[in-house]
Amino acid sequence: MRMSELSTATGVAVPTLKFYRREGLLHAGETTSPNQARYDESHVARVRLVRAMVEIAGLSTASAQRVIAALDDGGMPLNSLFGVAQRAVTMPAALAHPEPAAADGDGTAEPEAADGPGARIIAELCARRGWHVHAGNPGLAMAARVLDAYAQLGRDDLLATVGAYADAADTVARADLAAVSGAGSVTAMTDVVVIGTVLGDGLLAGLRRIAQESESQRRFSAPPASLAADPEESC
Repeated sequence: MRMSELSTATGVAVPTLKFYRREGLLHAGETTSPNQARYDESHVARVRLVRAMVEIAGLSTASAQRVIAALDDGGMPLNSLFGVAQRAVTMPAALAHPEPAAADGDGTAEPEAADGPGARIIAELCARRGWHVHAGNPGLAMAARVLDAYAQLGRDDLLATVGAYADAADTVARADLAAVSGAGSVTAMTDVVVIGTVLGDGLLAGLRRIAQESESQRRFSAPPASLAADPEESC
């Protein structure tokens, strides 16, 4: 298919496709003439992935580039690929943090490691649960900063939620890895790592919001009249 047909198949405008191509987010098509190239279903799949990363997961172009580069690196171990995807998802929030960020060997900005009481609590949690985590895992600093924020806001009572959150995280991680293991080929497993990690945060956040409303209705009030009258309108 030509680029105009790729645009039709994906719903992405031709100028955007050209931008993806220039930025290395979309691999080259088969050259058919000096000014023409042919694209196939692999390009359709890649455009849809890039669009999901940028529009749904909110990744920056630079973060999406790193994920695509890792995805195209056939020799990267799955554990390393998880790390790339985790950092890509983490970076939008980290860049919004007012503190300066350090850069690692490949130029990727990293949030500074948390060193407050929250870091100790998270380290003790990992030890109790037998979680074996690399010191550079972005989740360590993310979780520690949240706990430090609880303390600064005078809400140490929220520390009581950490155990339940950890249980939920274990359940989600097992589901993630089961999906990876069941994918079959190495190529399919790689796709599941990237797609599941990059988009899974949004799914988890969405389900949490749904469950929070449902639980709050159960605990604090009767179901809204509109839902009680028409159960098909509820989940």
